[in-house]
Amino acid sequence: MRRFWREVAVDAERVVRLDDRPVRTPGRVALALPSAALAALIADEWRAVGETLDPRAMPLTGLANAAIDRIAPAREGFAAGLARYAESDLLCYRADAPAALIARQAAAWDPLLAWARERYDVHFELITGVMHRAQPAATVARLSEAVTSRDPFALAGLSPIVTVTGTLVGALALAEGAVSADALWDAATLDERWQAEHWGEDPLAVAATEARRRDYDAGVAFLAAL
Repeated sequence: MRRFWREVAVDAERVVRLDDRPVRTPGRVALALPSAALAALIADEWRAVGETLDPRAMPLTGLANAAIDRIAPAREGFAAGLARYAESDLLCYRADAPAALIARQAAAWDPLLAWARERYDVHFELITGVMHRAQPAATVARLSEAVTSRDPFALAGLSPIVTVTGTLVGALALAEGAVSADALWDAATLDERWQAEHWGEDPLAVAATEARRRDYDAGVAFLAAL
C-alpha cells in the first residue's frame, strides 16, 4: 500500500488516526491502544512510513493488531500456548560438559530460577542434556496462572519474548521488572555465544540472531509501554 496520508495523530480514545481517519486492524477494528505511551510509539511507526507501507518495519503495530484481532477473541487458548513453555523452559536444560559452560549457565540462569521459586513458590527439575523431563505439576500450574491472568495486550507483548528466548520464567521476570532486557537476552543466547567463541561465527546464524533480536526488542518495547 502506498502512503496516502500526511498527518498522524492520536485521539482522546487513543486511536491512531491518519488525516483524521482511524487506523484499522486487518479485522477492520479501530486501532485503539490501552496506553498513551503505546499509542505514541505506534503513531511514530506510521509517521516513519516512506512512500510505501512495509509491515515488517512496524512491529508494534503488528503486535497491537494481533492483540485485538487474534488474542482478544481467544485469550485463554493463546495464553495456554505460551504457558506450555513452562514444561520445557530453556533455563532447566543444562550442559553436561565442559565445566566452563556449566558454570556460565549456572551463573546466568540460576538467579532467574531462584526469583521464580520465591515469586511463585515453585520447584524446578534441572535436566542435563536435551532429553525432556516433566516439571512438577504444581510448577506448571502456577506459571500458567501467571500467564493466563494477563490481558490480550500484555500477552501480545509477552509472546515474542517467550518464543524467541525459549524461557517463560525469564519472560515473566522481565515483565515484572526482575531482570533487564539486555540481561535476559544475554542469558537466552548464552549457548549461541559459547559456540561462536569456540567455533567461529556463521553469517547465516548471525543474521538469524539479529532478526530474533528485533522481534524480541519489539516485544520488550510493547510491554514497557503498556
